[in-house]
Amino acid sequence: MEHPYGYIKDNKVYLRGFLNQPDRVIGEVKEDEASTIKYFEDRFESLREKIEALKKDIEENQNKGSFLMKLIHLKESLLAYDALGDFVPIIEELEKVQVFLEDIIQKNRARNLEVKQGLILEAEAMKNSTDWKETAEALKNLKMRWIKTGPVEKEFEEEIETKFNQAVDTFFDNRKHYFEELAIQAEQNIKVYEDLVRQAQAAFDNPDAKQAFEISKRIQKEWKASGKVPAEKRQPLWDEFSKLNNRIFSRYKRTLQSGPQMKPWELIKKMEAMTEEMKKLAKSETNPMVISSAKRLQADWKRLPQRKPREVNLVMRSFTFFSEVVFEKLFLNKLANSKYPDFDQKDMAEQSRIKASILKDLIYRDENELKTIKDNAENFRTQEADFEMMLRRKIGAFKRKIDVKNFILKELSNK
Repeated sequence: MEHPYGYIKDNKVYLRGFLNQPDRVIGEVKEDEASTIKYFEDRFESLREKIEALKKDIEENQNKGSFLMKLIHLKESLLAYDALGDFVPIIEELEKVQVFLEDIIQKNRARNLEVKQGLILEAEAMKNSTDWKETAEALKNLKMRWIKTGPVEKEFEEEIETKFNQAVDTFFDNRKHYFEELAIQAEQNIKVYEDLVRQAQAAFDNPDAKQAFEISKRIQKEWKASGKVPAEKRQPLWDEFSKLNNRIFSRYKRTLQSGPQMKPWELIKKMEAMTEEMKKLAKSETNPMVISSAKRLQADWKRLPQRKPREVNLVMRSFTFFSEVVFEKLFLNKLANSKYPDFDQKDMAEQSRIKASILKDLIYRDENELKTIKDNAENFRTQEADFEMMLRRKIGAFKRKIDVKNFILKELSNK
């Protein structure tokens, strides 16, 4: 059976070649030749309706350039589309629309270049300002305007990005150096606070809970009576100081309570069991029950005796690590759902891919922050023992954050 754009041969439906394409099989006869031909003609009409709908969307939408790739993919798919009809005119029609969209995109990119060149001038006018707060806000808003402005032609992209970033970075580098100098000048003012932190640490290490509590009360009064220092310098010391005093008070409170004390081997066994339980939760899929169990375990862990055998150091690190895995997974789920509202409807493979992508970005950020901390530490290193201790703790915490994320990333890659 013949058709203007195809034919039936040996019970198979053929589409005649066009645009240097050979004849090809697009289907086979199911019931009878007439209904089969009608089916493929209807498919062609559906295709035309789809193209008309796309053209209408382009016409009605303000951001016409966003349809370019959809149009190109549709045009390219026509050579393999199974239908009976005249494909040549609609391909030519789509090519005209493609040229129209490419022209719009080119004009938009020229306009975007003008806008970004104006933003560069604004940034350069502010780069040497010493009004730190107001200028920082103005530059942040400028960066948002830069991000919201569309792309420019590739040949200009690197040049204008470099100019803009250099202007912005100049201001923020100047601000950073200014506050670093203030911090250096304020070092002498915080010696009292550093000494009180040292006394709190010594009291915490004192095995006599009552004596440690008395020292804690005294140094807390001294802290309140000490002079003012910049908040950004005082806060880390206060965090450490209050943490130590809270632990001293908790230990003293426990000594006032009656009850049998755990033997070292009993404590070790209990901590190992709790760590194993937390490890299982860390390897489970995140859900409310897992989070609730992890919080309960953490609360039980805090109620363990403050002084522990040296043999449990590795167990303690493992418990902390797997605790962080549990809550990092919770944070990762929230982040994925915030970025993709339909995240829960995606299949498991796609969910894992999205999470892995987010994790890689977070790891990259953490590694850069860790490098910055190490570089700054080399520039401002002192002979103070407490400085070295605080630095090691901070670096250790960042390394653990990275290890936690890599643990989850490896788990996702094995799914």
